[in-house]
Amino acid sequence: MSRVGKKPVPVPAGVNVAVANRTVTIEKGPSKLQVTHRPEVDVQWQPDKREIVCTIPESKMRDQAYKAYWGTTRSLIQNMIRGVTKGYEKKLEVIGVGWNANVQGNKLVMNLGYSKPVELPVPAGIKVAVERQFITLTSPDKQAIGQFAATIRAKRKPEPYNGKGVKYADEQIIRKEGKTVVGR
Repeated sequence: MSRVGKKPVPVPAGVNVAVANRTVTIEKGPSKLQVTHRPEVDVQWQPDKREIVCTIPESKMRDQAYKAYWGTTRSLIQNMIRGVTKGYEKKLEVIGVGWNANVQGNKLVMNLGYSKPVELPVPAGIKVAVERQFITLTSPDKQAIGQFAATIRAKRKPEPYNGKGVKYADEQIIRKEGKTVVGR
């Protein structure tokens, strides 16, 4: 039985919840997130207890796929509630001589050692701040911020010899030793 799916998701005060058909909408102030869940899972909003309950049919409790959808749906809803209340943040670091990043309008422009700067359009709902070599992304949407951070990192992954590249701020790069010549 799914241990994650059977727990109800508590909803803090000030967060508005709407469940219509298979769409769950979570809203607080300017932040609004939606998710369309799988048809195998039933999502119910209980306003008197201020919690969201996810269930699957009793006959499908032994089906691994149903249990996986059940736990995933509950986690997605919980992440949306955390996103609209606290938000998510990712930090990336640009390492390399002369390498930098800056925000120009709605684009992130990075000089990463290529002949031309790398320009990435900033997705809607994500705020980008650049301070020296650090890029800080903030958003209520966990999936969108993770995807944009991965896209930025993929433009120049950190290499193990000199450590140059774009890496997550908390990421550890395992350094390799270069070639050495054994005395003759």
